[in-house]
Amino acid sequence: MLYNLLYPLADYFVLFNVFKYITFRTAYAIITSFLFALIFGPIIINFLKNLHIEQRVKGYEPERHKMKEGTPTMGGLLIIVSVTLSAVLWSDLRNIYVWLVIFIYISMGILGFCDDYIKTFKHNPVGLNAKTKLICEIILSFIVVYFIVKIDSTGNSTKIALPFFKDLVFDLSYFYYVLAIFVIVGASNAVNLTDGLDGLAIMPSVIAFGTFIVFVYVAGNVRFSEYLDILYVRNCGELAIFCGAMVGGGLGFLWFNAYPASVIMGDMGSLSIGGALGTISVISKQEVVLAIVGFVFVIETLSVILQIGFFRATNGKRLFKMAPIHHHFEMKNWSEPKIIVRFWIISFIFALIALSTLKLR
Repeated sequence: MLYNLLYPLADYFVLFNVFKYITFRTAYAIITSFLFALIFGPIIINFLKNLHIEQRVKGYEPERHKMKEGTPTMGGLLIIVSVTLSAVLWSDLRNIYVWLVIFIYISMGILGFCDDYIKTFKHNPVGLNAKTKLICEIILSFIVVYFIVKIDSTGNSTKIALPFFKDLVFDLSYFYYVLAIFVIVGASNAVNLTDGLDGLAIMPSVIAFGTFIVFVYVAGNVRFSEYLDILYVRNCGELAIFCGAMVGGGLGFLWFNAYPASVIMGDMGSLSIGGALGTISVISKQEVVLAIVGFVFVIETLSVILQIGFFRATNGKRLFKMAPIHHHFEMKNWSEPKIIVRFWIISFIFALIALSTLKLR
């Protein structure tokens, strides 16, 4: 918004010329979103407390999770408010990609709110019916993917490139819709599965969005994309501002979500974060890179799939003590902060590996 209001005045006030730079607006989107989170944090937490929107133990978690009962949940509201305000404030609002990401971000947040509402007020630990939730996620993802493909003018809309390989680019044609929807839905649910310990999901998300600041910036720059031999996506660079807002908003949320948490993001936060992350990877043509930078999310999801498959194949035996895998380490008596910080370290290492794919081709 500030770009649209102030940059046209650069001919009269040279200072406003800084608004044309994506790097400048990204930096201030980070700062603004972080400050919004710090300002709105106590207000939203007290609001949730007054409405008795609190975490309820489902009964099958490790024993130590009983201490989390009563902690305000639906804290994703804080992230959504902070990030959306900051992204709208600093982005070029004529860019359709910005609105597509905001759409999936808020829509997935509303879906997560419905899930949290049922768990909290209907006293149903399962929440929204799994099939209903999946259908809604697929519909929302299809809408976004449809417009991503239609508005592309570079001829790369249905192509997918493999990292570490210079010339391995495949045009999937209509099958790309299936892949892109899978990426968005999968990312949304993967972050949701990871959100089981204080700060466990938000910091890997911050690292992932921080990494994608680089990817969307270079993918949206014709010279950088040509030099690095990655698929060019016109106007994609503007998404760096949203990624920056997510970094700032995520760090601001972590201020209150760090162990022991004063607020829990709930499905409202995790589904929206994952949906936005998946969508940005699709727009920037870095779908495979998402699996690298989001390695923690992938491992958490695979642990659940493997646990279920092993349980059924062996008539009741378990591969892990409990899934998702962070519960496995809890059952091995690892302290919660140790699990959280080690997963953060893993996220950081894999973010560096993901960034290395820009040169290793």
